Amino acid sequence: MASDNEDVAMRESKRRERQSGRALENPDTDIGLCGWLLVGVSILLMLVTLPISIWMCIKIVKEYERAIIFRLGRILRGGAKGPGLFFILPCTDSFINVDMRTISFDIPPQEVLTKDSVTVSVDGVVYYRVQNATLAVANITNADAATRLLAQTTLRNVLGTKNLAEILSDREEIAHSMQTTLDDATDDWGIKVERVEIKDVKLPLQLQRAMAAEAEAAREARAKVIAAEGEMNASRALKEASLVIAESPSALQLRYLQTLNTIAAEKNSTIIFPLPLEMMHGFIKH
Repeated sequence: MASDNEDVAMRESKRRERQSGRALENPDTDIGLCGWLLVGVSILLMLVTLPISIWMCIKIVKEYERAIIFRLGRILRGGAKGPGLFFILPCTDSFINVDMRTISFDIPPQEVLTKDSVTVSVDGVVYYRVQNATLAVANITNADAATRLLAQTTLRNVLGTKNLAEILSDREEIAHSMQTTLDDATDDWGIKVERVEIKDVKLPLQLQRAMAAEAEAAREARAKVIAAEGEMNASRALKEASLVIAESPSALQLRYLQTLNTIAAEKNSTIIFPLPLEMMHGFIKH
């Protein structure tokens, strides 16, 4: 029951946020009698000073920009203007240009205490763009600075729930979690977070040495196991060879000759050739 109430409240808050966003994009243009009087005076001055005033009234925004026009402090109906030409009234209108291109920035290295109480230094990079120029101007003072600060706190919060092994192995999952959190938080500012990447994870020097010693010990243990298995297989092969040689006495003599051939081919040295005792018995009898 409580979870259902929370879901209803969340949907209601999102509905109010969407309505507020539409209200900013299509504000009420009723500026009052005094406001219309000032607008009329501004139009009259523009007509009197033609054609000089035309250079003050026509503005140009580039393809990657949008212009938010304020008339007597209120956003004009229709939201952002551009790209191309647009028209403003002197004295009563002002405008702000908003860059719609993708912006990237580095997250400074953050000292984070992981879930298993290990201190690591992590940095990253964030790519974002302005999705709604009206909200980016009307809802926040500096969207770029706010996004940078929010990225730093989000990085610390997300990594604080992970242990060291997860940080080292699940970078993509951490980056996706950060992107989702940042995108939800900056939606009211008209910001779309497109990508988040973890650049580097720096460990303390003592921890690096401990991990290196652990990895070296594991490699040495595997090498000893492999060497022991090799010795065991070699001893089994030697046992089988001795059984074969024991069945035929002449096989031992052939093995002698093969060994002498191998020694003579590799090194030139004095070779002691063992004579079979059976041959010596024949000479003794004569």
